[in-house]
Amino acid sequence: MESPEQEDCLARQNGPNRRNFQCVYGPSFEKTPSLRHLETRNPSPTVESPAVPDPLPFDIRTLPPNRPVLIAGATASGKSALAMEIAETGGGVIVNADALQVFSNWRIVTARPSPEEEARVPHRLYGHIPGDQDYSVGHWLREVAQILQGRDRPIIVGGTGLNLSALTEGLADIPLTPPEVRAEGETLLATQGISALLRALDPDTLARIDQRNPARVARAWEVQRSTGRGLASWQDDTPPPLLALADCTAIVLQADRDWLRNRIERRFDLMLEGGALDEARANLENWDPKAPHAKAIGAPELIAHLKGELSLEDAREAAIIASQQYAKRQRTWFRKRMKHWQAIPLP
Repeated sequence: MESPEQEDCLARQNGPNRRNFQCVYGPSFEKTPSLRHLETRNPSPTVESPAVPDPLPFDIRTLPPNRPVLIAGATASGKSALAMEIAETGGGVIVNADALQVFSNWRIVTARPSPEEEARVPHRLYGHIPGDQDYSVGHWLREVAQILQGRDRPIIVGGTGLNLSALTEGLADIPLTPPEVRAEGETLLATQGISALLRALDPDTLARIDQRNPARVARAWEVQRSTGRGLASWQDDTPPPLLALADCTAIVLQADRDWLRNRIERRFDLMLEGGALDEARANLENWDPKAPHAKAIGAPELIAHLKGELSLEDAREAAIIASQQYAKRQRTWFRKRMKHWQAIPLP
């Protein structure tokens, strides 16, 4: 009996109006690997992106060749596979919109395209930033602006909702936070709690931010403290977007929760099979939990295992849970901020 992934492959090969999606799961995706042998496994450069299943509500061959394509979706939903299929069918350059796939020191853990995938079609903004370097949505927009001026059709793909919303809605031009202000906010949060930061915010900002999210509250506090102006006020002066929705094909993959949970679990097992532990080991000596790259899901958990703080089984479970929680946050963002995107239910 075929696995669900093998059945997907057969359907793609045999059904009407198929586009020859690459079947990237294969038999190795069927079972959770034995974890003991992974301690010394050499990394594999070919941990590929899970395929997006058929049928899609449109034929990708009909997409306008000169019109940018945006693809959003939760982690492990098949975004990269869809981008590859569009690029190979109609041409274009795949542009990363994931905030963590920009870092050079994590390929497997962040599910960056494999070297083989990158060789098949042009890819941009993947693995080009050192792990200890800050890289904001503003940095990303400036690089995307240059790509939009190029000759190749951009296929912009990722699960970082803030990047995609900033691209299509505009981004407030807020000055960078001075390091001393950030340090002051961190101290205040650590000693007096989130309520101390909330008390300093104006009513309009309080009404817009998630008051239970320490990172969002800290960001609003930093803006207020360093500029003397509330975050909401800055947002109200947002300039026009780089790419309006009317000028592109914007797709958001809406994955069934249980289906996605299963894919997340099995994809992390593939990462372990493909050398994620060795990748973590290469980052162990210079590991800094406050570094930008340390937010990569799976990285802190595997580092904790290598330090003897977690068993490999517990690290695996913690990473899978963190991925599932992240997927939930992504779905919430897409539901609230991408109402006018073309939704594709999965599976």
